[in-house]
Amino acid sequence: MARRGGAWAWAATAAALLWWMAAGAGAVWLEIPPSATKCVSEEIQSNVVVIGDYSVLYEHHLNPTVTVKVTSPFGDIVHHKQKVSTGQFSFTTAEAGNYLACFSADGRNKRLVVKLNLDWRVGIATKDWDSVAKKEKLEGVELELVKLETSVQAIHENLLLLRSKEANMRDTSEKTNARATWLSIISLIVCIIVSVLQLWHLQQYFRKKKLI
Repeated sequence: MARRGGAWAWAATAAALLWWMAAGAGAVWLEIPPSATKCVSEEIQSNVVVIGDYSVLYEHHLNPTVTVKVTSPFGDIVHHKQKVSTGQFSFTTAEAGNYLACFSADGRNKRLVVKLNLDWRVGIATKDWDSVAKKEKLEGVELELVKLETSVQAIHENLLLLRSKEANMRDTSEKTNARATWLSIISLIVCIIVSVLQLWHLQQYFRKKKLI
């Protein structure tokens, strides 16, 4: 019994740690000045589920509203709402890149600074584990191990992505260095040619003037 309890505690701890490392989730508080816009962006890979819940904090019995627009890396609008105080956007990314969520305070808020809470969840952070547990009939250690496996897979994908980015940056750096080297060589050759031509021109000039 003690071993089972220890195994469950280890699985829960490991799953929580890997969940924290792999999950793209975070609650953000935004303060939006009157008639201003504030944006939050995150780089997300393709074919990833994104869910965002947003809500405006009410103060002094006022009912401030905002305009919400979420765009893809190519500028396509994936979510757009006007004059809302709470809502949710959810979509599956079609392409990799920076996804931008912008919140604009409506003009009728006058001098009121709108405070907004955004809960942005990406990837495994969007999973409803209660539904998964009921559907797959999982509980206890089994459920934690499934979470652990999912987290490990997400971390592995992130590591592959980082390796790919590092390789691309290295290739770009090497190409840039090669171009700079060739540019330096060409510049040196041009300087030598110009110096030789100047020397030849001076010799011809002095000979015409019978100075040499």
